[in-house]
Amino acid sequence: MSDLPPVLNDKPSPSQQNNPRGFFPRDQVRAIAFYIIALCIVASVVVCILAIWDFTKDDALWRLIASLIVVAGGTVLFVFVNGVFGDQRPD
Repeated sequence: MSDLPPVLNDKPSPSQQNNPRGFFPRDQVRAIAFYIIALCIVASVVVCILAIWDFTKDDALWRLIASLIVVAGGTVLFVFVNGVFGDQRPD
């Protein structure tokens, strides 16, 4: 036995660097989620402006906003579930 304490290594091992946690690749899922949520926000803004200027009915405005909130929420939930239920796959 040695009297020296073990060296602590803060760097992840190469297998941990190559296999990020997630069932699908985390970077791709986050990029797709970003684009879906951004599209929902842009569509909501456009429809709100159209409703303000009376080009659409108020009923269509609330239905579209509710639909886009559901889509954006589902996207966020999918990103979360992908991270939670993904596993580390050894090489």
